[in-house]
Amino acid sequence: MADYLDRIGAGKILLDPNPLSFDWIPQELVARNEQLGELASMFIGIDTSQSSGRAIVTGPVGSGKTVLVRRFSEDLMRHLDGRRRIQPVHINCRNHPTTSQVLQRIAHQLDHGHPERGFSPGEIIQSIRRNLISSERHMLLVLDEVSVLLLREGDDLLYQLLRIDEGRNESGTLSLILVSQEPIVHLFEAAVKSRFGQSNRIRLEHYGEEGLREIVLQRTTASCRPGSVPEEAISRISGYAASTGDARHAIELLQSSIRRAEQRGGNEITIEDIQPSSRLSSSIEPDMVDGLTDQQKMALLALCRRLRRAETVTSGDAEKLYHVVCEEFGKERRGHTSFWGYIKRLEEIGFVSTQTGNALQGRGRTTLIRAVNILPATIEKRLEQELNRSVKGD
Repeated sequence: MADYLDRIGAGKILLDPNPLSFDWIPQELVARNEQLGELASMFIGIDTSQSSGRAIVTGPVGSGKTVLVRRFSEDLMRHLDGRRRIQPVHINCRNHPTTSQVLQRIAHQLDHGHPERGFSPGEIIQSIRRNLISSERHMLLVLDEVSVLLLREGDDLLYQLLRIDEGRNESGTLSLILVSQEPIVHLFEAAVKSRFGQSNRIRLEHYGEEGLREIVLQRTTASCRPGSVPEEAISRISGYAASTGDARHAIELLQSSIRRAEQRGGNEITIEDIQPSSRLSSSIEPDMVDGLTDQQKMALLALCRRLRRAETVTSGDAEKLYHVVCEEFGKERRGHTSFWGYIKRLEEIGFVSTQTGNALQGRGRTTLIRAVNILPATIEKRLEQELNRSVKGD
C-alpha cells in the first residue's frame, strides 16, 4: 500500500543529503582562498593572549559569506589548538534581531545553564566575560545578517562588545566578525567605526560560471553516487546559475534535478531533469513583507503607492514619499544614507530593482526604481495593515 515510499532512502542517486544543505561546510572552499587569506591577515597575533581581531564581510546573497567565516572559525580553532583556546560563536541576527536576544544566545552557547531572564544587557556582557576568563577561552563571535540588528537598534551592542575589557586587567576577551549583505559602516557611530578601522573589510562578489561549476561538482562528489551526475549535467546547472552568480541557486538546481531523476526511478540525472529555477522570477507572497523592519516597510509602502500607477519612480521622489509615510504613521524618518540602505535591501530580497537613467527634468542622471515580482496594490494593503498594527502596539 505504501509503494510510493519505496524510493525514499533507495539511494539510486543521492547517498548523503547533507552536502546539499546551505549549512554544509566543505573542507576546501571554491574560489575563496584569496578571501580566506585576507581574513586571516586581519587576525595576525591572535595566537597570543591579550590580543583580538575584528573584520567586516559583505557581499550579495549566495556569495559565500557565511561559509567563509565558518570555515575560518573552524580552521582557526584547530590551528591554535594547544596555544590558545578559541571558542567560535555564530549568531544569525535575522533569527535573533535584538540586543537581549543576541546576548542571551551568546551566554547560552557558552553556558547552557545560564538563566534566560532577569539580567540587563550590561550584566549579561560581564557574565559572558567572566565565563570566558574563568574557562581560559577566547570567543570568536560572528554576527551574521548584522544589518537587521543595526537597522532595528543601532550599534550600541557593538560598542559595548568592543569595550568589554575596558578598565580591566585582562584584555583580548573576544574577537568580532560582522557579516552583512549590504555595506554597514555608514550605520556606525564614530566610536565603533574607528575601532573597526578602514582596512578590516572584505567584499565578496558573485561567483562566475567556472566557480559555480566547481561548487556543483564538489557537492555532487560529496552527496551522489559516482557517475550519477554526468559532466554535461554539471555544466548545464552551473550555466543556468551563472545568470545570478548565486551559489544557493546552483545548489537548489542540483537538488531539484536529483529529486526529479529519482522520482522517475532514474539512476542518473538527464538534461530533461534540469529545469531552470524560477526562484528569482516568481512572484513574492504578500506575507513576505512581515519580516521587514518598520523603516523598510515604510520605504516599500512609499514605492508601492507610486508604482501601482507608474512604471518607475526616481530615488529622489521615492525619498520624499517615504517622508510622507513616516509622518502618516508617526514614525521618525531616517536620513538619506539609511533610506538608500532600505532600498538596496528591498532590491536584494527581490521586491524592486534599480537602474541609472536620465532625469526627466533637468540634466544629469538619476536612479530609477521599479517593482519586480510583486503587485504594488496588493503589497500596499498588506503594509498598511502591518504598520497600523505596529502603531497600535506602540
